[in-house]
Amino acid sequence: MKVWLQKVRTRLSRFREAFRRKPNRFLLHLGEQAAIVVQGTEALVGYMMKPSKKNAARVRALEKNADEIRRILIDDLNRSFVTPIDREDLFTLSRAVDDVLDYAYSTTHEMDILGVVPNDHLRAMASLLHQSAEELNLAIERLEKHPKIASDHALRVKSIGNQMDRMYTEALAHLFDEPKDLKHVITMFKLREIYRHMFHAVGSTEQAADIVSDIVIKFY
Repeated sequence: MKVWLQKVRTRLSRFREAFRRKPNRFLLHLGEQAAIVVQGTEALVGYMMKPSKKNAARVRALEKNADEIRRILIDDLNRSFVTPIDREDLFTLSRAVDDVLDYAYSTTHEMDILGVVPNDHLRAMASLLHQSAEELNLAIERLEKHPKIASDHALRVKSIGNQMDRMYTEALAHLFDEPKDLKHVITMFKLREIYRHMFHAVGSTEQAADIVSDIVIKFY
């Protein structure tokens, strides 16, 4: 009797395992990508606190790692006939996440080349970007099993984006104070470009958050 019961339990266990919902590998890739973005924006904050070629190189290395994960995701998309979420949504979400680190890298790269020294505005912008990246990462992590929570995190990304809008405007207003000399004018134009990179980086997290919200509405 005990042997028979054991066989039944084994078969039931195998049956459940066969029909158990497998993790969405596309969301796993996106989760990996978003986690690297969190590391990259943290590295950007570190660069703003202590600018150096070493800290800039860390941002670049993480940007390359995220690119590799994106390539794997796209390869999986190309090999898959059917996807659990719209192919276009997966592709555009990955691209928006990728853009965040692209802007982080271009920020450190141009600051290093142009000799721009971080100021209080840039440090504050980098901190906001990192917060936004953390919320986006949580949104993607929760998307499959807890879509309502994912939407909440996506809304927080939008809230941080509103803060960035105000900060960007204030930074530009301060930047365009009456120039003192030619050197000040040159610095002004350099900083304006760097501010734009930071502004667009947070904008990319907002775009990604919008896609997360759309996926929740359409599929969950």
